[in-house]
Amino acid sequence: MGSLMMLPHCHGGKVVSIYPNSRKGYRYYTSFIMQTVEFVFPSNLNRRNLVKKCNFTTRASVQPIIEEIVEDKHRNIPISGNAIRQRFLDFYAARGHKVLPSASLVPDDPTVLLTIAGMLQFKPIFLGKAPREVPCAATSQRCIRTNDIENVGQTSRHHTFFEMLGNFSFGDYFKKEAIRWAWELSTVEFGLPAERLWVSVYEDDDEALTIWLEEVGVPADHIKRLGEEDNFWTSGATGPCGPCSELYYDFHPERGLIDVDLGDDSRFIEFYNLVFMQYNKKDDGSLEPLKQMNIDTGLGLERMARILQKVSNNYETDLIFPIIKEVSKLANISYAGVNEPTKTKLKIIGDHMRAIVFLISDGVFPSNIGRGYVVRRLIRRAVRTGRLLGIRGDGMGDSEGAFLPIIAEKVIELSTQIDPDVENRAGRILEELRREELRFVATLERGEKLLEQMLDDAVLNAKKNKTAPCLSGKDAFILYDTYGFPVEITKEDADKRGVSIDMNGFEIEMENQRHQSQAAHNTVKLSVEDAAELGKGIPDTEFLGYDTLSSKAVVECLLVDGNPVIRATEGSEVEVMLNKTPFYAESGGQIGDHGLLYVTETENQQTTVIEVKDVQKSLGNIFIHKGIVKGGSIEVGREVQAAVDPNLRHRAKVHHTATHLLQAALKQVIGKETSQAGSLVSFERLRFDFNFHRPLQEHELMEIEGIINKWIGDGTFLETKVMPLVDAKQAGAIAMFGEKYGDEVRVVEVPGVSMELCGGTHVSCTSDIRGFKIISEQGIASGIRRIEAVAGEAFIEYVSVRDNYMKQLCSTLKVKAEEVTSRVDGLLEELRAARNEVSAARSKAAIYKASALASNAFSTGTTREVRVLVECMDDVDADSLKSAADYLVGTLQDPAAIILGSCPGDGKVSLIAAFTPGVVELGLSAGKFIGPIAKLCGGGGGGRPNFAQAGGRKPENLSLALEKAKEDIVAILSEKAG
Repeated sequence: MGSLMMLPHCHGGKVVSIYPNSRKGYRYYTSFIMQTVEFVFPSNLNRRNLVKKCNFTTRASVQPIIEEIVEDKHRNIPISGNAIRQRFLDFYAARGHKVLPSASLVPDDPTVLLTIAGMLQFKPIFLGKAPREVPCAATSQRCIRTNDIENVGQTSRHHTFFEMLGNFSFGDYFKKEAIRWAWELSTVEFGLPAERLWVSVYEDDDEALTIWLEEVGVPADHIKRLGEEDNFWTSGATGPCGPCSELYYDFHPERGLIDVDLGDDSRFIEFYNLVFMQYNKKDDGSLEPLKQMNIDTGLGLERMARILQKVSNNYETDLIFPIIKEVSKLANISYAGVNEPTKTKLKIIGDHMRAIVFLISDGVFPSNIGRGYVVRRLIRRAVRTGRLLGIRGDGMGDSEGAFLPIIAEKVIELSTQIDPDVENRAGRILEELRREELRFVATLERGEKLLEQMLDDAVLNAKKNKTAPCLSGKDAFILYDTYGFPVEITKEDADKRGVSIDMNGFEIEMENQRHQSQAAHNTVKLSVEDAAELGKGIPDTEFLGYDTLSSKAVVECLLVDGNPVIRATEGSEVEVMLNKTPFYAESGGQIGDHGLLYVTETENQQTTVIEVKDVQKSLGNIFIHKGIVKGGSIEVGREVQAAVDPNLRHRAKVHHTATHLLQAALKQVIGKETSQAGSLVSFERLRFDFNFHRPLQEHELMEIEGIINKWIGDGTFLETKVMPLVDAKQAGAIAMFGEKYGDEVRVVEVPGVSMELCGGTHVSCTSDIRGFKIISEQGIASGIRRIEAVAGEAFIEYVSVRDNYMKQLCSTLKVKAEEVTSRVDGLLEELRAARNEVSAARSKAAIYKASALASNAFSTGTTREVRVLVECMDDVDADSLKSAADYLVGTLQDPAAIILGSCPGDGKVSLIAAFTPGVVELGLSAGKFIGPIAKLCGGGGGGRPNFAQAGGRKPENLSLALEKAKEDIVAILSEKAG
């Protein structure tokens, strides 16, 4: 090392001194060495590799002391977003940080919907729940935030998708190094002028202030003390916390130093946030120093790109602007030549498409719940915004096409250095986007017209009542539930018209829907006034059920009608908590065991029996055995014999293992990207929900069945082991999104077939399943499919019942089983022919009746005579009514207007309006005309300008409706043709 110190420490003719430090020895300034190497060896050598070869490395705990730094002339060249990302990671790698990959946008943390910050993957370490694997790390983390979605495109810095560059210390270094490196990265590595940088510190953090002032040399007039709301980070009401220090870039230093507000977006942008985790916040709110102090930082890539590329906002950087240019091309406009509202629309699509593509790549598909709703909301907002820009179809001439996939191709092209897996999943991403966009467009136009009408009505009613215009919560919910309009989109359009929305009413409608959708689910809780107090006196239940189906146990607590009791007698519905149990409590989709609890008294007294019909977990890990006292009584503190029903347990085990095989077979047949979205393992059947965009074909279901039954026939023995969660994931075990796992997990493996994290009960060998049969496959939500199947005894019962049905069918049709299909096809063909004959006869009768009514047509209009016919055709069905209208259009001389009505039965009304070309030329539309008429009959409808159909449910109003139709058509034609 001494020889290194003999090098001339100069660059550009100026001397840079490196001082030894008595405590840690010499401190080397790596960035300076790189510049020196470039100065001494002016060539195309890779500076970073040369430094590595010379072993010029530093540890995280090593920090240079710099007397003077000379600006690198190369810094004047704008650098790309990809280069910024790489230089950040290389900078911290050279300082001992382990560079780790970005975590998925779907976090392991069940308390967070999506990955919102770079520190999220390290949260267990910061909270002391997991040991550190490295002393310090650096990442470029993909993040999603939608809490400020209304600001996207409106401001220069808000995004739904962004990258957060971060360096993290897990007890290795602290404030001094974090601050110095942040300054060095900003001013030397990225060459930001020091005079344009401002710093904020927590108002009580004198230590950080001193470091900025005395060791880094930031002028006091460029440092601001801020309060707890801005500069103090907490993990929750209690736990690790600490002050923050932030770096800001000043776009307008000419505005001076007086009354400076770092929150002024027109002047400043915060680009780097340093969090110093140094305290533990206690229950009483007091702070105590942490034994291990941590560093958590975040630097916004898009923000740094804006600064270095010298553009007016984040959207005009090379990270996003190529996407905006693609949107502009489809909209046939120029970004530079449009007004600000149009630019905002372009920015919205550019931003949202990045979020959409990366979310779908990470396995989040559009749906109406959770993460899926975030994707669906962003897609629909992008589609709606595109239509406001004038993009129709694919924007390239195909009116039936989709434009989002075209933009997504540009996002995928830009993604290779962010996440290379995106390109590998391109086909799936583009197909999902195309399908979702076309599905939304199918209802969008109808919804847009309905929203416009609702807003018109709201404004009109407000004028009549002299009140502020307001859209009802019910109307907003109809737009959301039926037409797929996120309430945010409805609100945007309503705001433009000056109409508010009754959000309380909307939330009530949403809550009603949630209650309806949850009605079929069991909600289990202890119905006591203070369940937490009750739980304090009860230990967690020891589960013995993996190894035995029967054991002795002690009654810890009894509940009757949700209230604690000492004793329960015959006939009581009771909830029993034991110190240990062989009963499996419902979890992981598997229902709770059934069985019996015995209490044997003396030889002269009867045996108490409690029939257990359900077992649930509550208050942490306490098992609640729900049942009925069939005889005798039971008391707290008594010993019982707990016995699980072995037959039902076996049926549950069979279905649970079959569920694992089903997931493995699905991944093999339809793609590895599919993932579990829910399951039910019961005694009678299994249910498996999974992410997929279309119904499975019959041949795919047969292939899945065949694969599973082969695995069953292979007789593979299962392997179950408990291991650290990290090891399980590295081994390839599948985890369920949203499930919370501890440090130690149970892994169930069918060797060569599947490996999953699972706490359920399973067979010992696949041959124990005996057989597997899919009984249904259906969609339960957008992008979510459901398979129901049977296995084991349930499989045999299912096949036996179906076989009996087939025998009865063969007997009825008098054919063999293999002839049933052809015989049924023949019967259906005969039925279709008979129906066609009946329909033809009805049409002929209707036409005959219409010919008789044609003479009732009358003329109206003065400058141009129009023939009008408005008639009731009694009980003619809708199809025959259409035939009659077609006949009359061809019979009456053009121009002619025909309105027909009928009551075909079952309380229904049918209406038809048919206008000849001459009437349409006058400006009339059959579709618009028939709607209000149908409303009089309690219905609605519409159609083309020349032909429209409608229906209703109030046949008693048909005569009134037809009279109204005649009155209206005459009035309109008198005006148009008069």
